[in-house]
Amino acid sequence: MLIGALKEIKPGESRVIVTPVEVEELINDGHEVWVQANAGYNAGFYDEDYKKSGAKIVETREEIYSTCDMILKVKEFFPEEYDLLRKDQILFTCIHPAANREEVDVLLDKEVIAFTAEDTHRYGSPNCEVAGKLGALMGVNYLLNNNGGIGKLVMGIGGAPGANAIVLGAGIVGKGAIQTLASLGAQVTVMDINIGSMRACQELYPANVRTMFSNQSNIKSLLPTTDLVVNCVKWPKHRKDHLITEEMLGLMKKGTVIVDISADVGGAIETYRPTTHEDPVYEVNGVIHYGVDNIPGAAAHTTSIAYAASVLPHIRSIANNGIKEACRRDGFLRRSLTAYKGVLTHEETSVIQNREWTTPEDVLGLVGAKMDIAPKATTTEAN
Repeated sequence: MLIGALKEIKPGESRVIVTPVEVEELINDGHEVWVQANAGYNAGFYDEDYKKSGAKIVETREEIYSTCDMILKVKEFFPEEYDLLRKDQILFTCIHPAANREEVDVLLDKEVIAFTAEDTHRYGSPNCEVAGKLGALMGVNYLLNNNGGIGKLVMGIGGAPGANAIVLGAGIVGKGAIQTLASLGAQVTVMDINIGSMRACQELYPANVRTMFSNQSNIKSLLPTTDLVVNCVKWPKHRKDHLITEEMLGLMKKGTVIVDISADVGGAIETYRPTTHEDPVYEVNGVIHYGVDNIPGAAAHTTSIAYAASVLPHIRSIANNGIKEACRRDGFLRRSLTAYKGVLTHEETSVIQNREWTTPEDVLGLVGAKMDIAPKATTTEAN
């Protein structure tokens, strides 16, 4: 199979989907790999490194799209890429389909085979861990006066206490944020609805971390003394309520900070809107909001190493075994199948966009076959 890895075009995105290590693995499997020139440059992986691993360096994305059987990238497709897609081409990237109706229209119209990479992770995405740790650091940074914050030093000093932080959600993202904030000396309150997760936090983290059930009443009680809120809750897209409403911002001091790592418009943080690394913050009622929706892109080298290694087994399985067998073997890959030759196969997208869909098992002819089982990727279910 001819596999192409693209340079990202999303502003502020420096990650790369494969490093030279993964390229060498794919070539050892008997495949040919093309890498767009400078695809890994900003992440510290250079064209000469890819060449040494056996890749062909190609100057333009047009060459890759027009020739390669499988297209690999990190982020979603942009309008300038739509006309380059070809029928039956295999696409592997973070599509975020439920939130991108136009993109889904194109994937269906072009009759491609598209996998949304964010749904493929059996043990959670490395991107999530990086987002939690780096998002917390960004929040700490924006507490400083020179960045518009209240002027709180996160760890405090003798005679002056440090920052009080809330982490909403104790999943992989939340644990990354908790680890960072706790190690810096903040007083951290972890809020979740899963008592098992909270018990684990009590065992894992030092005494400056406490837990509390996540609900609006408890959040309201904490906001007047909170300096930093880090939201790590993936909010179901069909829900219309919020954990922190615009009205609740009035409980917070001016110059305090909300970092919304989940980046869900209309989600847990009502006042969230996406921002970029170039223009990362805005204020609502005096509260600084950090809304960058691709936080891991700022730590591209670290993230690319872990992320590329985590998705390589899926890429190899597709290339070595074909779509049907790869999906039969791995339920997490199967649930990520989003569009298959003009048919929508992603349940959450069907619900949010009110579209007809077909299960991956049906469209691949796997009903009744012995398959690896995976949980649903989302709590949103079709009727």
